[in-house]
Amino acid sequence: MTSNFSGALQLTDLDDFITPSQECIKPVKIERKSGKVGKIRIEDDGSYTEISQEGVETRLEKAKITLNDCLACSGCITSAESVLITQQSQEELYRVLGENSTYREVDEKDKEKLVVVSISPQAQASLAAKYKLSADAAAKKLTSFFKRLGVHHVFDTSFARNFSLIESCHEFIRRYNASETEKSSLPMLSSACPGWICYAEKTHGSYILPYISSTKSPQQIMGSLVKDYLGKKLNKTPDSIYHVTVMPCFDKKLEASRADFFQEVYQTRDVDCVITSGEVEKMLEKEGISLADVDEVNVESIVNGSNDDPLCSHRGGGSGGYLEHVARFAAATILETQVENLSYKVLRNQDFQEVTIETEGKPPLRFALAYGFRNIQNIVQRIKRGKCSYHYVEIMACPSACNNGGGQIRATGEESQKERLQAVEEIYRSVNTVDPFQHQQIETMYENWLGGKGSAKALQMLHTKYHEIEKSTNALNIKW
Repeated sequence: MTSNFSGALQLTDLDDFITPSQECIKPVKIERKSGKVGKIRIEDDGSYTEISQEGVETRLEKAKITLNDCLACSGCITSAESVLITQQSQEELYRVLGENSTYREVDEKDKEKLVVVSISPQAQASLAAKYKLSADAAAKKLTSFFKRLGVHHVFDTSFARNFSLIESCHEFIRRYNASETEKSSLPMLSSACPGWICYAEKTHGSYILPYISSTKSPQQIMGSLVKDYLGKKLNKTPDSIYHVTVMPCFDKKLEASRADFFQEVYQTRDVDCVITSGEVEKMLEKEGISLADVDEVNVESIVNGSNDDPLCSHRGGGSGGYLEHVARFAAATILETQVENLSYKVLRNQDFQEVTIETEGKPPLRFALAYGFRNIQNIVQRIKRGKCSYHYVEIMACPSACNNGGGQIRATGEESQKERLQAVEEIYRSVNTVDPFQHQQIETMYENWLGGKGSAKALQMLHTKYHEIEKSTNALNIKW
């Protein structure tokens, strides 16, 4: 298969994840001595060896790429597994917890960071599948595990997703009403997947960015909740809080590192560190314990601090249910009809489906989900040619969406990856769903925290902007 991503880039073996053979590295720097030029030999394992004119061989170190370096690069489609990320990892979490322990020992508790961990439901489902647990048991055991390590608060990001879904629904109605005068208002494209956002910014820029929803992802809304709402509630400044999220995706590390989510006043990010489901597995191995053997502690509520809130999720698939909520809300608002169950039509494959809602006397509403870059390209090309008939598209970089994220725990032994994914999806669907529009705590938060829906603070805390990344030398086109 050949896919055209830009005029300069053509890959013949494109897949949805970057493999180790395609990993990003910075070109090595060679100090020239006395005007003599040596040679560089690329070894079979991808490492570099400098050979001087005298024939002396020196193995060169591979330069590690920081998150900001990766964001500035236009040579890849997603960050994926093989980018060497050092700024965000379980080691960083251990470092902060270790510093906290030292401050307590020397009676300098005022220097201690308040450590908060927010866990996504997809990552939670992956860990539950790995250790043969129910969703509820996994959530409670993960809470207990992190608190044993010294974490102060553990939350579920499903609470933040309520805001993301509500804001997406209202944004769609605004765009639909403006579509007669604003060409780029529709189709509205979902914004919760950072792999898709990174790709759009680097590859399609001004063509596609105006169509992308401005609503923040649940991770980043959780960042606003922790650093702003919880911080003020506990009389803590944002820089005195260390916020960690557990995600199914490596690209979430890139999302957290965006300049848009950096607070200049306090020199801190809304999410300081992102670790994946697989990295939590490594932490459990480091501690020498199985999650199944950890005691259970109820997950906390960020609103009232109670430990009795039941685990909850939302209707729709492992992506978070964006199409599900936008479609039903649009049907009620625009077509004035209530749709209880959406009818999905599979198109080219299971990762490309559409939903059409019709009522007599009004134009139909058309929605689609497109998972994986092959299907994303289909949508992008339709938009560029002005032939996209959808009003809303839920886009996710990973095939099968977030439950199959690159950071999820992979199957081992006799279990196939397909069987593992099925187990994760079953656990994810087992949690009771809530309607974000009927969530009393969310309504209260809109008033007490944000000053109402549509307020300036709601715009600041719940929405973001995107930026076309200027193309520089493409790493895949460098001629040695």
